[in-house]
Amino acid sequence: MSADLEQVRTLSLQENGLATISTTRADGTVHSSVVNAGVYEDPVTGAPGVAFVALGRAHKLALLRLAGHATVTFRRGWNWHSVTGATHLIGPDDPDPAFDAAGLPKLLRDVFIAATGTHDDWAEYDRVMAEERRVAVFVTADRIIGNR
Repeated sequence: MSADLEQVRTLSLQENGLATISTTRADGTVHSSVVNAGVYEDPVTGAPGVAFVALGRAHKLALLRLAGHATVTFRRGWNWHSVTGATHLIGPDDPDPAFDAAGLPKLLRDVFIAATGTHDDWAEYDRVMAEERRVAVFVTADRIIGNR
């Protein structure tokens, strides 16, 4: 059954942005992990989709750099929606010439907020994100499916 991003957004907010991201390893097997994600447009391409913030040394980033695609699935009970598409990474180790690196702290905050995140001290948040070389990951909504 097809779905749209508003249905994805509604479901993601019901589960505090918790989602499973899946991509492929070089041998073709699936790698999955849990992230906080939210509906967010790619700031470079303007493409609608979902985004999350990942630790710079996370294995999933190495796989996403190779595979170039992912599926993000949100669920609440038996209700679920998946967004599948191309990935775009923006971070200290994944610069994009069309994105001003000075805007990375705000971008990481905005993606975190879209994934239902909050923080009491944004300066501290920015410091930790830089220290951990965090990356904003965007998954274009090339295909959206769900069961409702």
